[in-house]
Amino acid sequence: MPQLRIRKVAVLGAGVMGAQIAAHLANADVDTVLFDLPAKEGSPNGVVEKAIANLGKLSPAPFASKAKAAAITPANYDQHLELLRDCDLIIEAIAERMDWKKALYDRIEAYVAPHAILASNTSGLSINGLAEVLPESMHTRFCGVHFFNPPRYMHLAELIPCAKTDKQVLEGLETFLVTTLGKGVVYAKDTPNFIGNRIGVFSILSTLHHTARSGLGFDEVDALTGPLLGRPKSATYRTSDVVGLDTMAHVIKTMADTLPDDPWHQYFKAPDWLQALIAKGALGQKTGAGIFMKKGKDIVVLDLKAQDYRPATGVADPEVVAILKNKDPAARFAQLRASGHPQAKFLWAVFRDLFHYSAYHLASIAETARDVDLAIRWGYGWSLGPFETWQAAGWKQVAEWIAEDIVAGKAMSSAPLPDWVFDGRDGVHGADGSFSPARGGKLPRSALPVYQRQRFPDPVLGERAAPGETVFETDAVRMWHDGDGIAVLGFKTKMNTVGDGVLAGVLEAVDRAEKDFQGLVIWQPKEPFSAGADLSGAMASLQAGKLAEFEAMVETFQSASQRIKYSLVPVVAAVRGLALGGGCEFQMHSARTVFALESYIGLVEAGVGLLPAGGGLKEIALRAAQAAGPGGDVFAQLKPYFEAVAMGKVSTSALEAKELKLAREGDVVVFNAYELLHVAKAQARALAESGYRPPLPARGIPVAGDVGIATFRMMLENMLEGRFISEHDYEVSKRIATVMCGGDVDRGALVDEAWLLKLEREHFVALAQMPKTQERIAYMLKNGKPLRN
Repeated sequence: MPQLRIRKVAVLGAGVMGAQIAAHLANADVDTVLFDLPAKEGSPNGVVEKAIANLGKLSPAPFASKAKAAAITPANYDQHLELLRDCDLIIEAIAERMDWKKALYDRIEAYVAPHAILASNTSGLSINGLAEVLPESMHTRFCGVHFFNPPRYMHLAELIPCAKTDKQVLEGLETFLVTTLGKGVVYAKDTPNFIGNRIGVFSILSTLHHTARSGLGFDEVDALTGPLLGRPKSATYRTSDVVGLDTMAHVIKTMADTLPDDPWHQYFKAPDWLQALIAKGALGQKTGAGIFMKKGKDIVVLDLKAQDYRPATGVADPEVVAILKNKDPAARFAQLRASGHPQAKFLWAVFRDLFHYSAYHLASIAETARDVDLAIRWGYGWSLGPFETWQAAGWKQVAEWIAEDIVAGKAMSSAPLPDWVFDGRDGVHGADGSFSPARGGKLPRSALPVYQRQRFPDPVLGERAAPGETVFETDAVRMWHDGDGIAVLGFKTKMNTVGDGVLAGVLEAVDRAEKDFQGLVIWQPKEPFSAGADLSGAMASLQAGKLAEFEAMVETFQSASQRIKYSLVPVVAAVRGLALGGGCEFQMHSARTVFALESYIGLVEAGVGLLPAGGGLKEIALRAAQAAGPGGDVFAQLKPYFEAVAMGKVSTSALEAKELKLAREGDVVVFNAYELLHVAKAQARALAESGYRPPLPARGIPVAGDVGIATFRMMLENMLEGRFISEHDYEVSKRIATVMCGGDVDRGALVDEAWLLKLEREHFVALAQMPKTQERIAYMLKNGKPLRN
């Protein structure tokens, strides 16, 4: 099959979604042209230029690096339609109006290249309806591709074929979305709102209905429907405020207008209170008031009975929390159904109607139950989809309860559950695939070659990839392999923190890799890569007066980093999520790092009154010297490093980690986190095949010395005088500067790595013994955030 090559993409429409789609394409180094109407005044491209500028103000940031903004070419429909001729993919992302979209297709039709794909980023309009205006020759290259907001961060992309979309076009586009843009692709049938919003919005409507019936407050419902259910902190009503109450009402109206025969149609309407908020301009977060509002430092919530706002103090009752924390899903649901507590009754009702709706509509909206569960997890951030939740709770029993409630008139609809629900099954997912109503059996995952790059794809309940052959395993680490010559080491500690067990495991893994393998990859099955050193374990030794033991731990940490760096086989770090402190230092010492785009890297020890002592400052001094070159200005190279470390900066992406110089230019960034291990193993293998040798120990490292230290101290004294930093911040930063500059030696003096590591240890141990540092560590361990003392 010929491969689809996408070099250049046009995005039509510079609204919120179109501009952010363009930003994410630019993140991935895709040549991108962003179109909109010509501006009525000033620059003809003013509408697009303003949209690109506004992207820099959004949070979370659409750009993985601010520099990427310059990569988008602004254009307008009056002057630049000729640019479409060079585009391999055109993504239409204008407002959700069928007539406007069709008019735009009429306008661009003559400029679309014969090979180009045209895709509509609609959230629910009919793809076949949109295709009607296109010439027959374009139908094979037309489909829907629905990104979820914000496109950089939301994993889901729904792919919706029209009746004549060519299979090869879809598979080529799917491959591009998965690898280049890092998306999880789900195929949806051409039905209103597709899969994610059809099920997700119904879940919200069900919650609205049962909130009103139960008499619970909005804040109380959010306390119940957030993390306690494995869902985002914003839960239900805060999410509505973030999305925009006007947008929520529009989506509900779309469902009402396009699904007249849905058995739940009577519920597809915005409640009176929601319409009243919209009428007075209280649209949620974007207007500063909605269901919730900030008053001073307090959060207040709308109280329907009082017709006013009150303090948001609603919580989940301890009795219900105890039920939800039961680790047995079957027992949990039995207790929710049996309980007379209003909150428990509310939760059972919400789940019951979600399960009912999902089962009833599965055949019409998706090919398999897997598509529904992944769409909800990837598009709405739930830890489990509706079918997974039902199956885990005991399929047959829950189905009987739902059926009983339907007969008793307790369910939102009297529509019967489909016959397949009661065919003796124990669920819809298994090792052999997920249930497809159309096929009457289970379908395995896609065999498209792009998915061979995912050694451990995101599993649904009942799926488990082969774990590989264990080389050795302890309480702290596991080393394994697939028989391909590359070993993999993963940590098993909380947040993958580094303590004695992990350090011993790293040392043993490198020894074994040198003996039996071509390379070693450090990779974690789940985020984060590593949240840094095990502070609680380290401080326990110090507070017990075991100073020698504490110093030995620091030395072992440095030895592990050095062992990674000087291994005779390449050690590649595969990083996603947080790589802080010691986690950052491990990747700095690897032969190469492969980062997922959403990697947040930093040497953050200053936040707890310490300095990096796992070889991080040593590496910085070395890199600064190498960047300066013979006779160059080492101090100038150190300045950006010093600011990053002293302020505990954490990159907001892997691309920004390169700008902070905590990642190297030669390190690799992948956009799909599920491809991270594949790419890291490929990098290790390539290094090994090219005759890898570790770097020679650096012995003559020129340092900034006493002059550099004095210059940094002068900067710090000015900050202290201006009260930008505390006295202890000054102490910590002064010691960071001392190590980076190579200690109290002449400027330009030559030192070796051992000298720099010794400086790290001495200053780390000295800081660790200071009361203010210990206060900071204790505060961080208790509260999860830094103390500025």
